[in-house]
Amino acid sequence: MTVDLERTITVTVNGVPREATVPVRRLLSDALRHDLGLTGTHVGCEHGVCGSCTVLIEGQPVRSCLVLAVQVDGQSVTTVEGLSRPDHRGGQVLHPIQESFRECHALQCGFCTPGFLTTIAAGLDARDASVEITDEEVEEMVGGNLCRCTGYANIKKACRHAAETMRAEATR
Repeated sequence: MTVDLERTITVTVNGVPREATVPVRRLLSDALRHDLGLTGTHVGCEHGVCGSCTVLIEGQPVRSCLVLAVQVDGQSVTTVEGLSRPDHRGGQVLHPIQESFRECHALQCGFCTPGFLTTIAAGLDARDASVEITDEEVEEMVGGNLCRCTGYANIKKACRHAAETMRAEATR
C-alpha cells in the first residue's frame, strides 16, 4: 500500500487559476505563502484564534491556518491581495475597507490587518449597502480578529467609514 504524501491542487486565487503540488498536510496559509508566493496572508497563532490568516473561500471568511490546502482544491480563494478591483482605466481601485483603513488610521503594526480587511470586506459585501450600518454589525465584523496594538477604535471607525462609502455608492 502506498501513501500519497503530495497532491497537485488547482485553486482559483484572487481570480487567477493556480496549481501547486503540496504535501497533503500543508495548511492553506502555508501553501498561499510558500507555494504560491502570496505573503499578504499572515500567520499568527496557528490555532484559529487571532484571525490574522483569514482569507475568503468561496466568498466566506475562513481561518486559513485551520484548513488544509488540499481541502480547497477546485475552489475560489481571495486573499488580501485580491480585495482590490480593476478600474475603468486598467488600474486597480482599493476595496472601500482598504481605503478606509488608510484614511481612518486603522493601521498600527499591520500584522493583523490582512485578516481584518478580508473579514470586514466579506461582511460589508454581504450586507445591504443602502442601509446604514449598526454598531452591532460593526462589532460582529471586528470581533473575531485580535489586534495587540490598538483599542479597535480606528478599526471600527474605518468599518463605519467604508460602509458609508458603499452606502453613498449604492444610493447614486
